[in-house]
Amino acid sequence: MNKFAERLKELRNERNISQNELSKQINISVACINRWENRLRIPNIESIIILCKYFGCTADYLIGLED
Repeated sequence: MNKFAERLKELRNERNISQNELSKQINISVACINRWENRLRIPNIESIIILCKYFGCTADYLIGLED
């Protein structure tokens, strides 16, 4: 899941949104998003699905299995 943190931050920055704004949009706490981006936690499958739908990407891309 090393690539996940990078991809999440990259996707968020591409949309020019803060962790706080993402938190509001997907109804997941800012603390949780921060932990993901700082590699302190990994998301569960439900969270990955939410993020993929929000960013319009595949789970494989988000977790670093494809470019």
